[in-house]
Amino acid sequence: MAERPKRTSATKSSGPKINKRDRPDRDRRVRQADRLARILRVLELVQSRGRWTTKAIAEEIECSERTVYRDLDVLKFAGIPYYREGDQQFVRVRPDFQFPSLTLTEDEVLGLSLATVLTKCPGLDITAGAGPTTCKFAAKTTQSTQELIDDALRLVTVLDLKLADHSRHHAAIRTIQLALLQGQQLRGLYESPYEPASVKLKLDPYRLCLIKNAWYVIGTMADDTAPKTFRVARFKSLLIVDEPTKTPTDFDLREYFGNAWAVFRGGPTYDIELKFTPAAAKLVTETIWHHTQTAKTHRDGSVTLTFRVDGLNEILNWVLSWSGKVTVVNPAELRTLFIQTLQSAIQMQAASNGV
Repeated sequence: MAERPKRTSATKSSGPKINKRDRPDRDRRVRQADRLARILRVLELVQSRGRWTTKAIAEEIECSERTVYRDLDVLKFAGIPYYREGDQQFVRVRPDFQFPSLTLTEDEVLGLSLATVLTKCPGLDITAGAGPTTCKFAAKTTQSTQELIDDALRLVTVLDLKLADHSRHHAAIRTIQLALLQGQQLRGLYESPYEPASVKLKLDPYRLCLIKNAWYVIGTMADDTAPKTFRVARFKSLLIVDEPTKTPTDFDLREYFGNAWAVFRGGPTYDIELKFTPAAAKLVTETIWHHTQTAKTHRDGSVTLTFRVDGLNEILNWVLSWSGKVTVVNPAELRTLFIQTLQSAIQMQAASNGV
């Protein structure tokens, strides 16, 4: 085995010593990530068919030979059996070595199986999903775990999620994902039901979100400072632009949506109070409709739900779906909108029947 290079004394810096504890956590994490990436690169080289000496490795990854020795020690401690071959001491990993297969608990296996089932559902099947990962894991695991995965996939089904049809928009969603990961801008043609014609836009994407029943991208248009929400299905075309995004580091998705009932945040903020009949009480309380929701059950079996919501347009549509089973207690503005919409619906229906 080749001898390690002898350590030489280094000239001490005349500046003040920096205590490791004083280093910012972010800098420390960056250094750790850089070291891990370098070690993985060393492993990649010695597993390849190349002829790598410690000197050649050092030149390839642009570090000192002493650093390579330290990285090889890390691999040794991790149980990776490398050895030296020939007169030039090429570093190699034993050819029959394989990394141990991943061991999961029963709950983790069931979670992986459920993820596989979910990502097969129309609307959620925007990529290959968890299916290929589950298949690869099953091929390397024990017989009992394989049977557990097979049973879970056969017995668990997700149906009728009422999601928007994204079958024609997989490419758009994939484009947004890549733009977000690469930190690049988007350019596309957007068709909104609230605009007379399609709009060409250039977008700094911030987030891709599944909200209620559809996929949305949140971002800022060129020459605009306020982020907006765009429904992915409304993009007629979408391309990545080779320009870096200007996403603010302090962007907070929860703060952006605030107390919006669903996707679009209106104003001002309203304290909503709705009283549901006893017949509807159990059904309406089975679901958490909003993160501000509270419920109070009354002696007669009715229930009062309260919410704090930014804007009324979205929650109005939801309240209308409970017509005949709900009373709008507060605010008066919502009650007026509720009554006006019902009256308009009655008039429309009467006109169609010739009444």
